[in-house]
Amino acid sequence: MTATLAPPVRIGKAAVGALGVLAVATGALESVVTPTLPLLQRELDMSQAEGALLSIVLLITGALVTPVAGRFGDRYGGKRVLIRLMAVVSAGGLVSALAPNLPVLLLGQVLQGAMVGALPLSFILVRAHLPAGESKVAIGVVSGLFVGGGMAGTLSAGPVAEGLSRHWMFALPTIAVIGSTLLVNRLMPHDPPGRSDDAGIDWPGLVLLSGTLVTLMLVLALAPDLGAQPLVLGALIVVLAAFVTGWTAVERRAASPMVDLRMLARPAVWKSCVLTFVICVGTSVAVYLVPQLFAVSVGAYGFGASATEIGFFLLPGAVAASLAGPVGGIGARRFGSRAVVTAGVVIMAAALIALAAVHTEIWHLVIGKVMISLANGLCVTAMVTSTATSVDQGDTGIATSLVLVTRVVGFAVGVQLGGALLTAGTPSGSDVPAESAFVTGFVIAGVVTALSLLVARTMSKGVKE
Repeated sequence: MTATLAPPVRIGKAAVGALGVLAVATGALESVVTPTLPLLQRELDMSQAEGALLSIVLLITGALVTPVAGRFGDRYGGKRVLIRLMAVVSAGGLVSALAPNLPVLLLGQVLQGAMVGALPLSFILVRAHLPAGESKVAIGVVSGLFVGGGMAGTLSAGPVAEGLSRHWMFALPTIAVIGSTLLVNRLMPHDPPGRSDDAGIDWPGLVLLSGTLVTLMLVLALAPDLGAQPLVLGALIVVLAAFVTGWTAVERRAASPMVDLRMLARPAVWKSCVLTFVICVGTSVAVYLVPQLFAVSVGAYGFGASATEIGFFLLPGAVAASLAGPVGGIGARRFGSRAVVTAGVVIMAAALIALAAVHTEIWHLVIGKVMISLANGLCVTAMVTSTATSVDQGDTGIATSLVLVTRVVGFAVGVQLGGALLTAGTPSGSDVPAESAFVTGFVIAGVVTALSLLVARTMSKGVKE
């Protein structure tokens, strides 16, 4: 006999609202580092490369946690996993708030990275407790509030850090996360667990991918300082190659791999992954370099901007990024994915080259960052849409997870590249990089982005409606 599960309890606006409040809180906590990175570097005596590492560890953890969280949510119920995941996030926020030095702050950011898995778990809950039509609206509301929380964090982090301390800029959103998690736990009914997956979690693949990403970040972060120690750098590269080889072998043999590499044999998927990686490298170089350039003193060639001012300068880019998703989706339906990706690549490459040539006024950087954020959103949305519609419905999750992992790797490589360039371009005895280091970073990012047109032109046009 098979037991019949009772239908899930329908939720009301209060429960959806609780998920929305949690999305705002996590979005705010996720976004506080970017506008205050120059301040954190000064207070914690970080190098440019260490600052780059701090800005990406949260995303790396998120890329590793998200597929596992989704699998556990399907198996054990979304609410049960979400509450436990947010307990880890809350612990990470408190560690970050109390951190006296960089290693402890990095640990806090690693724990906070679990928040990236909160959105798919929220979607599981919404779909379990609402009809299809209402669930689409609720998912859109929760996603939009997460973006809104990111904007609030970008704006508030600087004033809080400068008016109170850097500790409070982590503590306040963490308190909001704890409160909203308690609210979700009270208002959201439990969803029934899904069908058990006999294949289980691909733990060996997860461990090897973690080792690959961590080693890659170490190579990029330490490369400028290890130039005089080629044996150490060579050893790290050998370790990286071993992790990649082992991970590839494990994923090809796993019954239920975390990342199905066989999917990469499909042209639509590998082209989307290559484009995602290249475009995210270009985007993340600018994401790292622009705030650093704002913070360079007026006596050199920068603007001497405070953390508060940097947050305001970055806000238009955050708004553009939030609008780019729907615009990209509409464009992909009307003109096809290839047209949207091509337009995005051209806009981004032009903006990066323009920033390399002209960056003497604040509005140059603000407009450049807006164009780059818009272009990135257009491209990523179009490529996810193209990938999702080019495979069988049962393979959608596998294919899009490849794009997700590639996006995080590309972002991490770009940020670490920017940090390495500034570290290498900082004269001995000075804490201000040479202006040429910024120019070189923008040029490299622009050229690499432009080269992606060679792949974009071979994409299928995509579905037009």
